[in-house]
Amino acid sequence: MERRVALKNMGLAFGYTVAAPTLLGIVQSCNSKKVLDWTPDFFTKEEGTVLHTLLDILLPKTDTPSATEVNVHVFIDKFANEVLPKEHQDFLKMGMGKFVGKVLASAEKETMSELDEEDLEPIFATYLKKRTDEVEETHEKALEAYFKAVEETGGAQLDDEISCYSFANSLRDISIWSYKTSEYVGEEVLAYLPVPGEYIACEDEQKLTQGRAWSL
Repeated sequence: MERRVALKNMGLAFGYTVAAPTLLGIVQSCNSKKVLDWTPDFFTKEEGTVLHTLLDILLPKTDTPSATEVNVHVFIDKFANEVLPKEHQDFLKMGMGKFVGKVLASAEKETMSELDEEDLEPIFATYLKKRTDEVEETHEKALEAYFKAVEETGGAQLDDEISCYSFANSLRDISIWSYKTSEYVGEEVLAYLPVPGEYIACEDEQKLTQGRAWSL
C-alpha cells in the first residue's frame, strides 16, 4: 500500500494500518469491563488526562454515551502501545507534544495538569477545520517526506502546524471508528442485526433503521 493511501485510511492510526482482527481484538478487550481508574500504558498520566478530555470534547455525552464512557481512550492507548511500530509511536508522541505545546502557549499555563476543556477545545477545533485541497496535499507530501527520512536516516523534522493537524485529524478518525465499534454503541445505538435475514434492496432508510447506520 502506498503511504499516501495509508495516511488517508481513516487515520488507523496516525498513518498506520493493521488487519481488522487485531483492531477488533483490542476493541473487545476494552469492552470487557468499565475502566474506573485508568492508568495509560503508552501515554503518561498527564497525556492520558488530555486525551480523555479531548475525546469527550469530540464525542460528548448526549442521549448516547460519551467517548470515554465506552472506553475509547483505553482503546487508543492500547492500540498505540501494542500495535504501532516505533516510528509511528514516536510520531504520535511528537504530535501530542506539539499540540499540547500550542494549548499551553495559548492558555498561558505551564503544565498539562493545569489544562481543562476550555483550554483544549478552541485549539482542537482550529486543527479540525477543513483544509483546502492544496493545503491538504502539501501536508500529505510533508508527511511522506518525514516518514521517508525516518526510514532512511532514523530521524526527521516536521513543521509544528502539520504535526498538530495530523494529530487532531487522526485522533478524530480513530475515535469515531472505535466509538462506533464499541459493544454498547454497536448494539444499542446503531442498527444492529447480528444474523442477517431478509435482503431488501430498495427501501426508505427511515422505515428500515429509523435513519441509523448499520452496526455490522
